[in-house]
Parts: sequence; structure tokens; C-alpha cells
Amino acid sequence: MIAKTNIYNRYQTVIPKEIRKKINIDKEQIIEWDINDKGKVELTFRKKLTTKDMIGRYTTKKPINATNELKKMERGEY
Repeated sequence: MIAKTNIYNRYQTVIPKEIRKKINIDKEQIIEWDINDKGKVELTFRKKLTTKDMIGRYTTKKPINATNELKKMERGEY
């Protein structure tokens, strides 16, 4: 299947409807762009992670005080 799109101001484009339907893309996904060893562009579609999705996925070497971290985020320290 070949589908064509235009590139608009600020380099925006639209994923053609046929492609969205064929690979089941929705607005809750992120597109990751890569250029492979042969110079060809590869796109990967993945679900956006929510805070709930991240719980339990990551570990740290030292304890974290979540309340202090949230306050830092609110102040824009991250």
C-alpha cells in the first residue's frame, strides 16, 4: 500500500486514514523515528505511558521521597 501526504508549515504531516486503520493507530500513541544503517527511515508506534503505567517499572539505587520530588517538579526543578 502506498499513501502520500503533504508536509505543512512547521514540518507537520497527517498519517493517511488507510494507514491508521490498517495498523490501528489512535491519538494515544507516540511515533518514534529512526534512520537505519541503510539510511531508510523507520517509524515505530507505541502507546503513551501514563504515570499509572510507570508504577513498578523502574527502580532506584537510593530511596526517594515522592512528596519532595513532586514539590520539585511543581517548582520546575526538573
